[in-house]
Amino acid sequence: MSKKLEAKAKSPSVKSPQDEAQHELHVRYVHGLQSYEQGLKLMQSQKYDRALPLFEKVLECGASELTDRAKINISICRQQIDAIQNSFATAEEHYDFAVSLMNLGDFVTAREHLENLAAQRPTLDFIWYGLAVLECLTGRTTESLQHLSESIRLNPGNRFQARNDSDFRNMADDPRFTELLYPEGSVSA
Repeated sequence: MSKKLEAKAKSPSVKSPQDEAQHELHVRYVHGLQSYEQGLKLMQSQKYDRALPLFEKVLECGASELTDRAKINISICRQQIDAIQNSFATAEEHYDFAVSLMNLGDFVTAREHLENLAAQRPTLDFIWYGLAVLECLTGRTTESLQHLSESIRLNPGNRFQARNDSDFRNMADDPRFTELLYPEGSVSA
């Protein structure tokens, strides 16, 4: 008999459907809790547009103690997003906000605002100039040159501004940048 007991102890345990369901609920709760905590951090940083989808994920986890709180935070995020989107009286104000985000190092949110502005007001040269600066600061040289080219096409005076803009120092040695700023071929010191 002892050999039969030994064999039973060594055989792998089979999980019951109830155990598997419990495990699934636990995993969903842990993921929901992680999303909730990340959403709270983003809310505290006033990044409501990035917090919103995290709180929506919390609703999917099914834990009532989290979903009730998540619903409140979803409402707050939506109100704040609407307030931010509607708080700019002009494209210039919206642009200034995006530049302030760049200055704070929040390049992701600044890019979102500038791209939205570019889609809404594609004929405003300063928006393309701002995108060019942003792309240069984040190491995206090709995109920066494309945006700067568009800015100069819309307002040739931006060529002279870019010559003295320290934000473009990362591209100072790039021949494409030089050609864009000095198309006449005479490079002056």
